[in-house]
Amino acid sequence: MTAAMPFLHFKGKALVENHHLSVPFHELLPVRSKGLSKKASLHDNLIIAGDNLTALKALLPTYHGKVKCIYIDPPYNTGNEGWAYNDNVNSPMMQDWLGKVVDSDDLTRHDKWCCMMWPRLQLLRELLAEDGAIFVSIDDNEAHRLRMIMDEIFGEDNFYAMCNWTARNKPMNAGSARFKIQKSEEYILVYGKMPMSEHAPFTLEEKEKLEYPHTADNGRRYREEEVQQRKNIGVKKSEKMVFSTLGVAPRDGYRWTIGQDTAERLAKEKKVFARKGKLIRIFFSDEELDERYHPLWANFNESCGTSETGKKELDKIVENHNMETVKPVDVVKKIIFHFTNKDSIVLDSFAGSGATAHAVLAQNKEDGGNRRFILVECEDYVDSLTAERVRRVSKGVPSAKDKALKTGLGGAFSYFKLGRPLRQRSILDGSRMPSYEELAAYVFFTATGEEFEPEKIRKDEWFIGRSRLYDVFLIYEADRDALKELALNLEAARKLPRGKRKKLIFAPIKHLSRETLHKHRIAFSQLPFQIYEPLRA
Repeated sequence: MTAAMPFLHFKGKALVENHHLSVPFHELLPVRSKGLSKKASLHDNLIIAGDNLTALKALLPTYHGKVKCIYIDPPYNTGNEGWAYNDNVNSPMMQDWLGKVVDSDDLTRHDKWCCMMWPRLQLLRELLAEDGAIFVSIDDNEAHRLRMIMDEIFGEDNFYAMCNWTARNKPMNAGSARFKIQKSEEYILVYGKMPMSEHAPFTLEEKEKLEYPHTADNGRRYREEEVQQRKNIGVKKSEKMVFSTLGVAPRDGYRWTIGQDTAERLAKEKKVFARKGKLIRIFFSDEELDERYHPLWANFNESCGTSETGKKELDKIVENHNMETVKPVDVVKKIIFHFTNKDSIVLDSFAGSGATAHAVLAQNKEDGGNRRFILVECEDYVDSLTAERVRRVSKGVPSAKDKALKTGLGGAFSYFKLGRPLRQRSILDGSRMPSYEELAAYVFFTATGEEFEPEKIRKDEWFIGRSRLYDVFLIYEADRDALKELALNLEAARKLPRGKRKKLIFAPIKHLSRETLHKHRIAFSQLPFQIYEPLRA
């Protein structure tokens, strides 16, 4: 019987566990003057200005289950970062937390941090593709709590790694202390949507790929590997791996890495032989390698850059930025190289200086990829720093030493800001009527959990898209008086496309009997929002 997984309890947990469900969908409004694309599109590279919890919810209709790689660098909760809890949870305690800067004297700072992270990680998991992975930078302040939260949200079986990153390589000022432990390492927690054992192999660098230096008589390339290693003292399995074959035995204190039956079979196939008292195995170039377990990193070492490296990179691109800690591009680029393909979507909802977009464009430039990035940033520097960095690296940085960066990495992006929420009350009283396309996106995703494709709309037929289970229709006009006349009636039902597929129809009212709905294979859902989770089943 497996042991029960431990859970992390913190003040406010019961109030935020499902908070992401109550966050209203908001409009995403294009600001064309701040982007580089000629035509703003949600299917472009994106920079979104606004609260990341709200923005992640707004992205769900378009990007649910589509994001291959997520990298985030949230507040480390050191007590001197100046972040504040701003999620409008319906609770007196949490209302009292709103807008107050979390400093080192705040006795609830760890609770606030956990409450802030929980709903965001819930939405990030919703956005992540089935074969996707999420990378979260963190340090000693919250690493242990973050791992327990992610175990609950992503599943402890979907924990991939806790990588080290050498964040600094110079001594910190220890003040008057005679002895102080130097904290030079930070961490990157890695989780997936599926267990590592089910994940497809990751991309390997050329230097990591196996070489086949020998050529057999038949022209096949092959490599040789000694099948001997030190014994695990006292382990029964280790003792079973000590035997004599082909006239040789492992030296004292060592064992073979293959069993006796395997050794005898490989000997018959001439894929293993003895040489100078050693057992040698042959691997041909067409061997089936299980690269998913290849050790991609012992850590993100100094070759990837430190915080100081990241700051110097940013200094050369955007002047007077006031950012003290900046992730170097090569840290994020390494993640992108190994864990994405050339058409992947990469998301960063704590975008900061925009290093993730820089890394995506740099990797695309290097391998001809067409990866897209989505950045979300709530701070007021989102235009002057985050987006400005992307503008400059796209067009070129004249002072850069790197040739590709100097001439420009290419790529464009659309800039969006958060608009008004799509709320039931405003539709009911007519104070804010969403457009047909806005409401179509909302009801389609909320009812089906699948991506909404606006180009599929056929408004003359009220058709808004096809899900796995339904053809979906929306009978609606963005006019309060018109809505009074619109209904799902017999005439409307007869105009619907014929076929065996079920039809899910949203309308202000219906004038059809249960028998007629059944005859036409119609599931009716009344506007404004009588939308139920079972429709996804």
